[in-house]
Amino acid sequence: MITERFQLMLKPVHLRTWFDRLARAVITVGGLATIISILGIFFFLFREVTPLFTAPSAKLTQRLSVPALLVDEGPAQVAVDEHREIAQVFTSGAIQFFDLASGQPIPLETPAQVKARQITAMASGGGNAPRLAVGTADGEVLFLKVGTTTEFTDQGERRKRPHIRAGQPIPLTKSPIVRLAYRANDQGSLLALLSKGGRLLVARIAADDVAGHHPIITELPQPRGEVTALALDALLENLYVGTADGQVVHVGLSETEPPEMRAAYTVAASSTAVTTLGFLSGDRSLVVMSGDGAVSTWGLVRRADAPSGWTLTQIHTLRAHNAPVTAFAPSQRVKGFVTGDRKGNLFLHHATSSQTLLRLANSEFPIRAVAFAPKGDGLIALDGAGQLSLYQVQNAYPEVTLETLFGKVWYEGYDQPAHVWQSSSGSDDVEPKLGLLPLAFGTLKGTMYALFLAVPIAILAAMCTSQFMHQDLRAKIKPIIEVMAALPTVVLGFLAGLWLAPLLERMLPAVAGMALVLPLLVVLASFGWYLCPLSVKRHLPQGQEALLLIPLLGLGIAGCLWANSFIEGWWFDGNVKAWLSSRLGIQYDQRNALIVGIVMGFAIVPVIYSIAEEALSNVPKIQIAGSLALGATRWQTVLHLVLLSASPGIFSAVMIGFGRAIGDTMIVLMATGNTPILDWNWANGFRTLSANIAVEIPEAPHGGSLYRVLFLAALLLFIVTFVINSLAELIRQRLRDKYSHG
Repeated sequence: MITERFQLMLKPVHLRTWFDRLARAVITVGGLATIISILGIFFFLFREVTPLFTAPSAKLTQRLSVPALLVDEGPAQVAVDEHREIAQVFTSGAIQFFDLASGQPIPLETPAQVKARQITAMASGGGNAPRLAVGTADGEVLFLKVGTTTEFTDQGERRKRPHIRAGQPIPLTKSPIVRLAYRANDQGSLLALLSKGGRLLVARIAADDVAGHHPIITELPQPRGEVTALALDALLENLYVGTADGQVVHVGLSETEPPEMRAAYTVAASSTAVTTLGFLSGDRSLVVMSGDGAVSTWGLVRRADAPSGWTLTQIHTLRAHNAPVTAFAPSQRVKGFVTGDRKGNLFLHHATSSQTLLRLANSEFPIRAVAFAPKGDGLIALDGAGQLSLYQVQNAYPEVTLETLFGKVWYEGYDQPAHVWQSSSGSDDVEPKLGLLPLAFGTLKGTMYALFLAVPIAILAAMCTSQFMHQDLRAKIKPIIEVMAALPTVVLGFLAGLWLAPLLERMLPAVAGMALVLPLLVVLASFGWYLCPLSVKRHLPQGQEALLLIPLLGLGIAGCLWANSFIEGWWFDGNVKAWLSSRLGIQYDQRNALIVGIVMGFAIVPVIYSIAEEALSNVPKIQIAGSLALGATRWQTVLHLVLLSASPGIFSAVMIGFGRAIGDTMIVLMATGNTPILDWNWANGFRTLSANIAVEIPEAPHGGSLYRVLFLAALLLFIVTFVINSLAELIRQRLRDKYSHG
């Protein structure tokens, strides 16, 4: 009998032991899974970001010997198709295509117009279209279309055919053409040429004049030095003339007005000739190369003191060659370009990042011509020994460096270096602007404005409910505040953007009035309650006197709203937005930092309040009672004892609120103008890292620069949050060790 009772008593013990073990295992597995998940997120982000900072590389894949017919000292052009299957070489001797798979020439008949003439100058029409203009020894110009056509067989096999189409020669001068620049657009074609006699001419051919029978030819004044290079922009409005004495002359062109010699700029060391001029993709940045090997980019910048309002200014300086630069080719996709020199070296540059990415020792002979593959994944170069070299290039993210991400960059069209985020544009040749500093600044700005509102309200509310409020009232108010944390941020953002922002714009004077009236009413009410006799105070239970503030504050708010128009007329001269602009230089945007501060502050108040209130309530009652027994007032006890003892918990509450605010997406996405600017102004909008990821990631090409920079932004948020939380935990531990056992 005793044995049976003992066994029955042991059964609950065994069950509790198994449940304890099970609970311990579940908690351990859950904790390890959390740690592994966090590490997995980190390594996934890190893996997506690392390719941004891999070094570029180039590999020589093929080298062909061009027939002796093509080797001479005249002008030369080279090109390769987008699949790097067919190479094209065009010199004054002939035009030849090569099958790169076999290394053999492709038979193709050269047009009779080209065969019958001696080619003395060549120029590309720019853009992706294979348009060329060639100048002859007879002073004529021929327009050519040279390229490849892709066809597919019934079996789906791709085949490419080279083609050459030549127009009729257009006589422009009686002397041989020695230098030529060419651009074409929908309005027509524009040519700038230098004849052997030193005449500098500009010829404009209208789009409807297909045969070129009626070119408008204008002779320009001879620059001070010998002309060594010419470049035209795609707008057909600007001609740049390089000279032997290191100057570039800017000539303004117009369809209706004669050409205007606007200014001459010294772009190279004295007695150093400008050897080559060219434009980057988009034709806004002029690349200047000189006889001493210097390479730089220049652009037109607004200057009030310049006669035309613009001046040619040096923007970027790239790594210099050790020999005169003899060849130049821009990338068709990015702001990169390749230069070749007289010693056979090839340099791969990128203008936005001001980086020279690669240096290739191609040969010992001068580089005569060089070109990018259309996809930017290859280079082709022709040297003075008749060797055609093909390189495979790995350079997926040339525009991304630490300097372009976090430093000031001088972008095309800007008057000075700036921090800019602008990932998209209406043009394919836009210069990517991937500066993360405005986004990081916006993240900090939104967080600070939210904490500025939320921290005082949440901590003071926690002090009130835990130390001064009646327990029955506290039991009702605390759950209501904590339930507010469950409100979806998308709902708060929706209300902020579509309801609060327009309302605040209309009621801004009333809100400014509330900022003064409501604190004053609280102080006056507190002083009035202090002066009330005890006979009056007994009618309201201790800890419920704060209820008297509700109707008083309600009356104050109603009064400010009623007096909105009077406040605007008396205080803000009848128009608050005009007053802010004229008096303080503040441009008020409807969706601004103030809106985000109010709404996001409202969202994080429950989080900070709940943790801070628990920390304040957990201060031992015996310590509070001892302080009061020694004669300290309630306020003295709270300020000098309770706050210090609860400081670790209060600090944790603030840091959790900080983390909640810094990672919020929907409120800042819907309640701000999403303008990535560096400005602490409360009336301006901003853009945060998290909101930027939400806006940009759906349209970011997979694996592209924008895609990976967005992952970098996510990694930065991850690291910042981890570091801040780690430091906060260290500080919390020190505070706890200092004040919890006092």
